[in-house]
Amino acid sequence: MAFQLGDDDVQSMNEMNLIPLIDIMLVLMIIFLLTATVLNPTVPLDLPKTSAELNQAPPEAIQISIDKDAGLFWDDEPISMEALAARLQAQSTSGKDPSIQLRADKEGKYDTVAQVLAAASQAGLSKIAFVNE
Repeated sequence: MAFQLGDDDVQSMNEMNLIPLIDIMLVLMIIFLLTATVLNPTVPLDLPKTSAELNQAPPEAIQISIDKDAGLFWDDEPISMEALAARLQAQSTSGKDPSIQLRADKEGKYDTVAQVLAAASQAGLSKIAFVNE
């Protein structure tokens, strides 16, 4: 004796409906793409312009400037990286512990800034201020 539910002319569902699954996958993909672009912004930066108040310069301050062509200047005179390291070493041994005001052009090379910071660190000078407009 066979057991039967419903009518014979009503066909049962033989396949799974994939449309809701595809919709969920598309929404998840859009969410992933949006969060991936937020986590890795590709915004061009123009950092030197700030609205900070100007502080008075300390009496003993060394001004080191870096132009866009990676040229170094001690106050207003050009200087090489080796001479800069020697002068920083001489300043640290003088016992005055001066501060360094580093002025770098916004289109300058970061490598030059890093070398100046390394030379100051090797000389034992730790008071370094970045000057901006």
